[in-house]
Amino acid sequence: MGKTNPGRFFEDYAVGDVIRHAVPRTVAEGERALYHALYPARHALYSSDEFAGNCGLEGSPLDDLIAFHVVFGKTVPDVSLNAVANLGYAQGRWLKPVYPGDTLRSESQVIGVKQNSNGKSGVVYVRTRGFNQVDEIVLDYVRWVMVRKRDLDAAAPETVLPDLAPVVSAADLVIPEGLTFDDYDFELAGEPHRLGDYEIGEKIDHVDGVTIEQAEHMIATRLWQNTAKVHFDATFREDGKRLIYGGHIISMARALSFNGLANAQMIVALNGGAHANPCFAGDTVKAWSEVLDTAETGVPGVGAIRLRLVATKQGAEAFAYKGEDGKYAPEVLLDLDYWALMPI
Repeated sequence: MGKTNPGRFFEDYAVGDVIRHAVPRTVAEGERALYHALYPARHALYSSDEFAGNCGLEGSPLDDLIAFHVVFGKTVPDVSLNAVANLGYAQGRWLKPVYPGDTLRSESQVIGVKQNSNGKSGVVYVRTRGFNQVDEIVLDYVRWVMVRKRDLDAAAPETVLPDLAPVVSAADLVIPEGLTFDDYDFELAGEPHRLGDYEIGEKIDHVDGVTIEQAEHMIATRLWQNTAKVHFDATFREDGKRLIYGGHIISMARALSFNGLANAQMIVALNGGAHANPCFAGDTVKAWSEVLDTAETGVPGVGAIRLRLVATKQGAEAFAYKGEDGKYAPEVLLDLDYWALMPI
């Protein structure tokens, strides 16, 4: 038998399988520096130990999406190496901040499978958990991915679709231990807007745009150890293009959202998400947000804001989203629904 790993194909997954992903990774200030070089990330809590300390934390955590990318990247060789596309997310919660020096590992359980009608691929649902070095869960989320079949004649498995809640309840949000906004410095954070300044239904144009570069995407996917072929191998797609990693668009859009949401500090839940259309090098990404809900938390002064973050590319109309047919406009790249913490 060969010693190399060709990756799993659709017929290699069975509901109930638990996969412990290889190669734990210790993260440090280098990941923060590279993250802030790749994306225009400016949220104060992730930029300054002093600011984070004044908010009751032991120091500045690594950006929530660093934790997401590292935990996600561990899963790729086992879940999405042979993926056609990563389709969506649900029921995500950040349970512990990740600090420089923490070591992260990932574990996934298969919770659903459904063969596509073309018989050439199928959708696999997994629940992934990221652990730190003392086996505390730092992140827990569901994603589903379309995976090619190895053997087109392989029998279709019994369809199992997980029952996924559309929204993480505000009561289930985990507030980091010690977090307080009592001495929050709005001037240093960059904007004066509190939770009460935002109205449900309000839409915010984040103004700025960033053109996606092939070189930066390659650095990012290597940084997150994301080995999916569609991101690296120009011969893997018939059009000869490398697909930009969806997480790269998430981080870019989140960073752009600083302009208008500078005080939406910590991401604590991922309610849902879809990579609506593919992104390629040369596309220029812009973002807008819609306020979907606001809530108090169990911590006085700390509120939660639920946001729809939409990333679009050049040619998109203002606040482009879905057409009358319910399908995403072709210029929409990302539709992400998340909860963040904000001073009340």
